[in-house]
Amino acid sequence: MKCQHPLKEILSQARSHWDRDEMRPAVRQAFSKALQCRTAELGAEVYSSDNQELIVYHTCKSRACPSCGYRANVQWLRERRAALPDTLYRGITFTMPDLLWPFFQNNPPLAKALSAIAAEILKARVSAEYGVRVGALAILHTFNGKLEFNSHVHTMVTGGGLDESSNIWVSSAYYERDGLMKAWRRAVITLLRAALRAGQLQTELTADQMGDLLTHLEVRWWSINIQSFEDKGHFLQYACRYVRRPPIAQRRIISIAQRTVRFWYKDKRLRRRVYMQCSLEDFIDRWAQHIPEPHDHAVRSFGLFAPRALRRTSAAIFVILRQEQRPRPKPRSWADSIKRDFGHDPLLDRTGKRMKWARRLAPKASR
Repeated sequence: MKCQHPLKEILSQARSHWDRDEMRPAVRQAFSKALQCRTAELGAEVYSSDNQELIVYHTCKSRACPSCGYRANVQWLRERRAALPDTLYRGITFTMPDLLWPFFQNNPPLAKALSAIAAEILKARVSAEYGVRVGALAILHTFNGKLEFNSHVHTMVTGGGLDESSNIWVSSAYYERDGLMKAWRRAVITLLRAALRAGQLQTELTADQMGDLLTHLEVRWWSINIQSFEDKGHFLQYACRYVRRPPIAQRRIISIAQRTVRFWYKDKRLRRRVYMQCSLEDFIDRWAQHIPEPHDHAVRSFGLFAPRALRRTSAAIFVILRQEQRPRPKPRSWADSIKRDFGHDPLLDRTGKRMKWARRLAPKASR
C-alpha cells in the first residue's frame, strides 16, 4: 500500500511495539507527537472571513515528523547562511571501521564526544601549522541508507582562518588526509581505552578481547574524505537534513503491507538503488536508535563558529573579509511557508478575500 504519509502510517500500525515501557522516553515522546501533528489533539487556530472558515491544526515540532522537520531545517539553513561568511570551506568526513560501530551505539555518551574530537583535531592542526583560528560545524551522523547504526562525523571547516595577532584572514590552509586520519584514529581509540579502564564501556567483550581489538584497529587505515566548497550552501544543504528530520525520506518508502515495510537505499559500492524489506517492528527499532535525547544537538559549532566566539568576533571577520554582515532572518509564518513552497496563499478564501484570525481551539484528548 502506498500512502500519503507513510511514516505516520508505520507509527500508527506499530504503536503497540514502540509505545511501551521498554522503549526510551525520548522515542515514545517523539513518535507520539508525530502522530498528533496537525490533528485536534494539539488544538488549532481558526481563521475566517464573511464567506469561509479555516481550521489550522497545530504542528508537533517532533524530530520524527517530516513536515515539521522540513520547516525547522529551512529556518536553520537560512540562519547559517546569514551568520557564516562567504569564503572557501572544506568538507571533511571522519569515519571508523565498522567493528567499532556497536560500541558507540551502546554507549551514547561516547558517541556524543565524537563531534568535539573531530573539531578539536581540525583546530589543533591548523593552529599548529598556520597559527590561525578556524570555524567548524560538526555533525554526528549515526545512520546509513538501511537505517543501521554507522557512527561517523561530517564537518565543514573554513579553508583558511583568522590570524588574531595581526587581524588578517589567511585565505587557505592545507588539510593533509594522512595526518588527520592518524590523529582521529588515535583520539577515538584513546577515548575507548579510557572508558574501558574506568569501567564505563558497555560491551560483551572481555577487557583482554577489547584491548586486542583496539590494538588491531590502531594500525588499520581509517577513511577520511576531504572536499572543497567555494560556496557554504552546498554543505549546509546536505547538513540541514540532520538537524530535525527523520533519518529516512518518505519518498524512499515504497509500500506498507502485511506488517512489512519495503524501501530503497543507494548502495555506494554498487552505484544503484537496492530494495529492502523488513517487518514494521524491525523498521521501528532501526528508526528509534537514531532518535536523540531532547537536548542533544545534531549539529555543533566550534572555534570561530562557536556561539560565544561568533558573537564576539563575527563582526570583525566580516569587516576583514570586506563583506556585509547579514541580520538573522526571522522565522517565516506558516502561511508564508506555504506560499513559498506551494505557490498559493492559504489565508485567501474562495472569493479572494483575506481571512483573519478568529479564535483558538483547545486540544482534544485522544480516545
